[in-house]
Amino acid sequence: MENKKTVLLGISGGISAYKSVYVASGLKKLGYDVRVVMTENAAKFVSPLTFETMSCGKVVTDVFDPRNDTPTEHIELGQSADLVLIAPATANTIAKLAHGIGDDMLTTTMLACTCPILISPAMNTKMFENPATQENLEILRRRGYEIIEPATGMLACGVEGKGKMPEPDVLISYVEQWISKEKDMAGLNVLVTAGQTEEAVDPV
Repeated sequence: MENKKTVLLGISGGISAYKSVYVASGLKKLGYDVRVVMTENAAKFVSPLTFETMSCGKVVTDVFDPRNDTPTEHIELGQSADLVLIAPATANTIAKLAHGIGDDMLTTTMLACTCPILISPAMNTKMFENPATQENLEILRRRGYEIIEPATGMLACGVEGKGKMPEPDVLISYVEQWISKEKDMAGLNVLVTAGQTEEAVDPV
């Protein structure tokens, strides 16, 4: 990869967090600079050390962690990313994003982001289909977030239905598609007309 792109991988507290380890590893192998932000609940499913090993970088979990490089690390993380992928995105995190709540490192960082943000919802089918969750997802779509539809299958709760986080290779392909979008018109000035102008000649 000629210009190394930075992908910010956000992980919220769902059982699918284990899949995100393979997402981090796969993106790293493709040459991306992978930075990981986890919620406190996510760290209960998968150790931050696991992600630090896979991404070869520090994992950030707390706004007030004295190990943070700067007191405003959430700003630096949000501004330096070329793309954000939140996988898994729980109903709780989706609700916070939809309503501008920043009460942890992940949601606070998202408020400072100006790059494209991809959301991969992962939860119980009934939670996903809940009108509140669907309304929150629609709010995010209107704001330009890319919502990656969850897969259908056997969920961790033993229910068959929609709500599974897609496999790591699917999520990586979404990242690749967004990163590779070429800005063919960058730096060009374009004049758009509606065609030639025709006028009747005054009679002599």
